[in-house]
Amino acid sequence: MTSPADLSATELVRHYRRRTLSPLEATQDVLARIEATQAQYNAYRVVDTEGALAQARAAEQRWVRGEPLSDIDGVPAALKDLLHVRGLPTRKGSLATPETPQTDDSPAAARLREAGAVLLGKTNTAEFGWKGGTETVLAGVTRNPWSTAHSPSGSSGGAAVAAALGLGPLQVATDGGGSIRVPAAVCGVFGLKPSYGRVPGFPPAHNGDLFHIGPVTRRVEDAALLLNVLQGDDVRDWTSLPDPGRDWRIGLEDGVRGLTIAYSATLGYVDVAPEIVARVAEAVDVFRQLGARVEEVDPGFADPRPILDALAAERAIRLQREIAPERWQLVDAEIRAAVERASRHTLADVVAAQTARQELAIGLRRFHARYDLLLTPVLAGSVPLLGQRASAPFVAPFNLTQQPAAAVPIGFDAAGLPLALQLVGPPYRDDLVLRAARALEGARPQPFPVL
Repeated sequence: MTSPADLSATELVRHYRRRTLSPLEATQDVLARIEATQAQYNAYRVVDTEGALAQARAAEQRWVRGEPLSDIDGVPAALKDLLHVRGLPTRKGSLATPETPQTDDSPAAARLREAGAVLLGKTNTAEFGWKGGTETVLAGVTRNPWSTAHSPSGSSGGAAVAAALGLGPLQVATDGGGSIRVPAAVCGVFGLKPSYGRVPGFPPAHNGDLFHIGPVTRRVEDAALLLNVLQGDDVRDWTSLPDPGRDWRIGLEDGVRGLTIAYSATLGYVDVAPEIVARVAEAVDVFRQLGARVEEVDPGFADPRPILDALAAERAIRLQREIAPERWQLVDAEIRAAVERASRHTLADVVAAQTARQELAIGLRRFHARYDLLLTPVLAGSVPLLGQRASAPFVAPFNLTQQPAAAVPIGFDAAGLPLALQLVGPPYRDDLVLRAARALEGARPQPFPVL
């Protein structure tokens, strides 16, 4: 049988039902793989071995009794170290944060726990989720699963590496400007930024309502399964969406026939490497072959970096309030410099940026009245080396507009490093994004790293 660590969450649960594999066996195999890979790839900041084994034993007994708590009972899962997990410190990749264990779960951790998932620990993040790599003084360097000389990007680099290497099939990550989609793209896995508020968050994020919480998985079906558990409102997050009471796996195999899809290779303003344009165009053509109507058209907005630059002032103020003054010098110098630059924006700048953001969101809603989906590259250039950042100007616009968007693997470049396509849906149509991603995955299945 395939190693349990390489099985999807869906496959694990199928084995649990048949009694051909137990949650304890699966968890032991995943923990062994984490231990074997941690020194080289460094996906995890902390692993709760004893807690995970205890949870796995409890899940095993529930399956023996025929009383699983959910469709992910006994499935190993982990959360990015920006999200609270009761009993573990939330260091956020920074020496400036205390080593104090959290007394409460974040909404995502609470729902995983209630569903019987086995909480493995916390995956590595860029410091405060701020930078585009996953390299910190606190936790060291996290490396790309396809090439240890390359970066897994950030800020959810640990989650993407863990998914790729089979270090827990269900990974919960965050995306405030591409932090799910870019690491997923460069690590060759699936990453979904759900509609804003689909997954509640607490405490509030530094970047406010740009911040989405969502799944990073090997398979699209696992992402839908995880979203079933994470979705719904929480009293601690007043921006969270009501629970739609739906199973996101329903309709996942409906394909894309009859959909009208827009494809933009550059968004009208991005300089993209020719190899990426060519390979993304090949993937887009798969949708034509599957029966969708695909039109090459730009969505018609200008580069939104000035909006993001101004809104960074809010993020800077929130970060400064969180860190005690005597610990501020422990924050990465590049982040401190970015906070200083962002703090120079005035209230008028921020108000103007919010107005421009509103116009961008309205424009894209009008665009999606004509198009069911928008397809773009994820990266404009190749997978970065360690210490460098990915060129990913395609992702942050859709944090501003709060639309669902995903990164789907589409193969490898000439250097053997992953390539990905971005799928963007209309507001709240996470189902369309998942459905199209599954259609592409089914038509062009991708391999994972072999250890």
